[in-house]
Amino acid sequence: MIPLDGSPEALALRSAYDEQIRSRPGSANGGRIERLGALIRKVGFEGDGFLQYLGGLDGAELDQLIADQVEYFGKLGTRVEWKYYSHDLPADLPARLTAAGFVPDEEECLLIGDVAELASDVVLPEGIRLREITSRADLERMQAMEEEVWGHSHSWLPDALTAAIADDDPATVVVAETDEDDPKVVCGSWIRFHTGTDFASLWGGSTLPEWRGRGIYRAQVAYRRNLAVERGYKYLQVDASPDSRGILARLGLRPVSVTVPYIWKPGS
Repeated sequence: MIPLDGSPEALALRSAYDEQIRSRPGSANGGRIERLGALIRKVGFEGDGFLQYLGGLDGAELDQLIADQVEYFGKLGTRVEWKYYSHDLPADLPARLTAAGFVPDEEECLLIGDVAELASDVVLPEGIRLREITSRADLERMQAMEEEVWGHSHSWLPDALTAAIADDDPATVVVAETDEDDPKVVCGSWIRFHTGTDFASLWGGSTLPEWRGRGIYRAQVAYRRNLAVERGYKYLQVDASPDSRGILARLGLRPVSVTVPYIWKPGS
């Protein structure tokens, strides 16, 4: 676990993220969004739910808010994720979620960087090129790479990225591929530009095992950083897995919080 950056600069980045990103509804992935006082509730892509807590409640009030969500999604018969941040208050929020039947999933690290402080050099190994993609055929090639990496279906990916490219917070999808007549996708990622904010966010970055350790993921971060600069964005944000958080921290993004998806499913 990377120690969190508690410097004034990092805390200012985290505060800006809370104010500009966590407090905005964002996209429901084709579903619906509700603002419920201290909570943003989404029922979105394929019916799953998502809960973004904005803080300010404690005690019985908070317990009732949690219980209301269990009741709501119980009636729908769908799973829901409550996204918890380690700087959320009250400190016993995880225990309250667990008591209501939510189960913690794998933690990630929220990293944020000022684009002016991040590397801009896109350095690729010989025989690899980066390319922005939009076509269905290219997105399906990226899907095939993801399935080779993770060993399970990513059939949702082409539709989800097609929608993201045309969203109000538009995405740009980037692949690294071999430089040959019949190129093979070896890494894929995307960046979303959050309209009306200072933030762009980084997503993806899966790399085929035989191509890891050659700087491809790092090059994709730098490339997407440069896209953010071109569009006038000030900060980059990413929820990083254990595999990538160290790389991102070395590239200059600051670890400012730990995020944990708390999942509730019917029958919990």
